[in-house]
Amino acid sequence: MKQRTRALVVMAGLMLILQGCGLARVGDSLGQGVRQNGDLDTVEAGLPSYLLMIDGLIVNWPERQSLLRTGADLYGAYAGLFVDDEARAARLNARALDYALRAACVHRDDYCRAREMDVPAFESLLAEADNGDVPVLFTLGSAWAGYIQTHSDDWNAVAELSRVRLLMERVVALDEGYQYGQAYMYLGVLNSLLPASLGGQPDAARDAFQRAITLSNGDNLLARVLYAQHYARLVFDRDLHDEQLRRVLDADVDVPDLTLQNAYAKREARRLLDSADEYF
Repeated sequence: MKQRTRALVVMAGLMLILQGCGLARVGDSLGQGVRQNGDLDTVEAGLPSYLLMIDGLIVNWPERQSLLRTGADLYGAYAGLFVDDEARAARLNARALDYALRAACVHRDDYCRAREMDVPAFESLLAEADNGDVPVLFTLGSAWAGYIQTHSDDWNAVAELSRVRLLMERVVALDEGYQYGQAYMYLGVLNSLLPASLGGQPDAARDAFQRAITLSNGDNLLARVLYAQHYARLVFDRDLHDEQLRRVLDADVDVPDLTLQNAYAKREARRLLDSADEYF
């Protein structure tokens, strides 16, 4: 009986959302509500319910781009922030990428073959994108990056890294300030995967991380954490590493659309600082 009552309450709440906000705004409202909550434990406990709700809405409206993008964003966030089990994270990121690809396909038919077309054709397709394409391109790039990270044993997945780079490069070319310049954050990670001696681009990584920090006026704390983790550790710069992480620990997390991410960044900053003596 309790489970039935709880289900009725959830459905009633969902109907109020649909009636009061309109379906077009539901996806945005759900995603924004999660992003602006800085209590990691609360979000970790509650987010699965949001994921199930989004799944249900997408079943009923399978071509609603806003719902598909929100599903991609929330599944990717949950996998990246809260899931340690590699197999489970891989499944969640696969769902995120599926939703992101479907959103891109709804946005423009040519994107339906984003994984099948050759890289030059994909690059030519992106060259036709304009500012109106930026949100769907960023969602696709971030979901794809998360998928590759949790499928690193699949060479076919790893080979798709070039497509993620092309997506994020196009985003910054069209609107570098989109979502606090976070496309630069992804480019920073991509360019610091390898040291310079093995073909990496640490200087480009440094510049990308710094640009992400500048575009957010220092409010994107995760950009500082990744700068320390991926660049400073790569080049063994202990002073830069500790400086960036201490700035994160001293900063306020409450920034519109960055609160959850910033709270996670603080937790990661403490972990990286605590392990710095062992690394350096």
